[in-house]
Amino acid sequence: MALSASTNLSHPVAEVTETFVSADFLRHISEMVGGSLVSVQQEGDVDGPFTLTVVRNIPTTRLPDIARKMLGEFLNVTQTEQWQAPESDGSRTVNVGVKIAGAPVDVAAVQKLVSEGGSTRVDLEGEVTSGIPFLGGKIASAAEPMLGKALRIQAEQAEAWIAGRA
Repeated sequence: MALSASTNLSHPVAEVTETFVSADFLRHISEMVGGSLVSVQQEGDVDGPFTLTVVRNIPTTRLPDIARKMLGEFLNVTQTEQWQAPESDGSRTVNVGVKIAGAPVDVAAVQKLVSEGGSTRVDLEGEVTSGIPFLGGKIASAAEPMLGKALRIQAEQAEAWIAGRA
């Protein structure tokens, strides 16, 4: 199932980047959706290329009943982000992979933080796949709009987070 979402933030890419990789912000987002942040590991400096690995426990309450029965109350989600060095205008490209423990659902996406003057456009393009026979397509298509919604929530919360620190 194809994934495509876009949103805008009224802050420069560097501030958005700092927010998106902040353990405190990641914890806030995880708890906001009823989950918890298990761990955050960053390899490399945010000023250049780096890798961020985030592990969360996320509730399954918004999944279809059949998926909740198979997966239980929470999902252990590992998100690996490979951030490329900033371009000359500050824009960033991030290769994102998401693995869900105990569920054959994978996300492979490219997130772009595009500098637009003093603001940032966040574009996300990717693919949600599931290897469950007969149900895989249904699970992947249920996950796709949830990921688009997650991007919007992340952007809204980042706006408030940055404004609160100003």
